[in-house]
Amino acid sequence: MTTNHTTLNFPEIRLHQRDGHKLRGYFAHKFGDESDLFHNHEKDGRAIYRYPRIQFKVVAGSPVVVGIGDGAQMLVQRFLEIKELDIDGDVYALHHKHLQSGEVEVGVREALFEYRFATPWMALNQENYRIWFEMDERSRQDKLQRILIGNILSFFKAVGHRESQQVMLHLYMDALPTSFKNQRMTAFRGRFVTNALLPDYVGLGKSVSRGYGTVIRVLGN
Repeated sequence: MTTNHTTLNFPEIRLHQRDGHKLRGYFAHKFGDESDLFHNHEKDGRAIYRYPRIQFKVVAGSPVVVGIGDGAQMLVQRFLEIKELDIDGDVYALHHKHLQSGEVEVGVREALFEYRFATPWMALNQENYRIWFEMDERSRQDKLQRILIGNILSFFKAVGHRESQQVMLHLYMDALPTSFKNQRMTAFRGRFVTNALLPDYVGLGKSVSRGYGTVIRVLGN
């Protein structure tokens, strides 16, 4: 199947990867009253538990906003209204901004695709981290592969795709100590090979709305 996919980037602006949540905060403040897609919260502040249709990332120092499904059209509609970015009080005038939008295919194919994580992949919560930490190396690998397959299937479900074929996957990951909400966490960097076709810049795993788990295809047509 296909799904709508939009990427909006700002090539002149340089930010740190940790500024992804600040980028999200600016868009939520500017457009949040118009649509909860920009912040995933009810009016009373309760979280809406769903795969984020609009995601905010800093990839290789460059801010990127990604829209999936109905979030893709929302970014197109608001494109002309985005004239500056206010990142924690630092205001950046936008002389150049790039928008790319269209339909992309998703699903399992009879081919292999290689992806890399352009931002850390948050695979584990506190509970399964304790389990993972006590495993041997082979069991850790198997555990992470099962989690990543689950992440891919969750993405398919979020865009309305029901996959009947098995997702095959092999990953090559290194653990990466990181700080999240002032807590020390373990994330992962690396790449994976799979028969699943995924759009560039979508997020997998936890905290994708803040920019974690961003994938970019490096091999496969």
